[in-house]
Amino acid sequence: MVFLLISLVVLHLLSLAMLVIATLEKTWWVWTESEVSNLWHYCTYDNATEAWLCSATNESDWLQSVQALMVLSVVFSSISFLLFLGQLFTMSRGRLFYITGFCQAFAGFTDFAACLISTFHRKEIFDDSRVLNKGHFGYCFILAWLCVPLLLLSGVLYIHLRKKQ
Repeated sequence: MVFLLISLVVLHLLSLAMLVIATLEKTWWVWTESEVSNLWHYCTYDNATEAWLCSATNESDWLQSVQALMVLSVVFSSISFLLFLGQLFTMSRGRLFYITGFCQAFAGFTDFAACLISTFHRKEIFDDSRVLNKGHFGYCFILAWLCVPLLLLSGVLYIHLRKKQ
């Protein structure tokens, strides 16, 4: 039981860390090695100063929805972890972690919706004068997709987890 509990906490913290990185890092769309876009900025690497120069992205309705869904996913996953810690110390024996599981599953569904919108509406989100065929999705986008099954799995495990002691 202790191994399951520790594994679930590690899975939750790992998925939360991946979700935060996917939301805040700057490589959702890679044009070249020196030009990247994320949910918040368009960045170019300046070789002279050896620094990234970032400007705000063009706001579109699809981009704002992806931003909101990713932030909601981080918030619900964080709330889920805090609820789990609270329930772990205050809940009576034999009860299930329903609230924690549903919060974590909702975080997974919001992440899934953000990834789907970003996949199908990338032309509107990463609108630029260049052709999108010259770029590809970056590692933050892949991290966001990897978080979906992890968040849903941990949500289901929380729902089935019963407090023993």
